[in-house]
Amino acid sequence: MNAISFVHEQLTAKKQYPKFKAGDNVTVNYKIVEGNKERIQSFKGDVVKIQGTGFTASFTVRKISDGIGVERLFPLYSPNIDGIVLNKVGKVRRAKLFYLRERAGKKARIKEKRV
Repeated sequence: MNAISFVHEQLTAKKQYPKFKAGDNVTVNYKIVEGNKERIQSFKGDVVKIQGTGFTASFTVRKISDGIGVERLFPLYSPNIDGIVLNKVGKVRRAKLFYLRERAGKKARIKEKRV
């Protein structure tokens, strides 16, 4: 079983992304295919959770658009993800930030970690 996983890792190239966690502010550049045209759309928001391991890992990003909260789930190793940019490192004390869904305004802010 070890040999199979080793060969699988060698054949599938892992993309290199910056290390991020829940509470960080990221911009995900995602490829969108419309007919025969392809474009890149950016989705900027806070990471609510990261789940899974290996190639099944995914993360959820939440942003406020026109006063409405929008969450989007991205598979981490999707071929449609063009890149991930780390904007801010958040200072949070838990791994899943579902409490942000009930908050609005200044209470929904995440403090930035001083580096």
